[in-house]
Amino acid sequence: ADGYYEYDKADCIYSSSDYSDMVYLRSLSFNKIVEVQYNSSLGKFVGYTEDGVKQAERLNKDQALLQGLKAEVDTLCRHNAQIFDSSFRDKA
Repeated sequence: ADGYYEYDKADCIYSSSDYSDMVYLRSLSFNKIVEVQYNSSLGKFVGYTEDGVKQAERLNKDQALLQGLKAEVDTLCRHNAQIFDSSFRDKA
């Protein structure tokens, strides 16, 4: 119970069947508080705490990181959504 709790969470959010509205969110949390989050719609990190704002400023300067995260909308989100959605539709 003593110590710190840090985690990284990725979410792919969409509602259209063609995935045109897909958004990739990558949240970095410390002690259950989201400090900084990447949003593919914005194409950048947003800080939600004092430390998170500093992290976002630093992370947003890394163009290679931002481009890699932007690509994950297709390589991670759309790719897996197509696999999972087709398996659900096949069972319906």
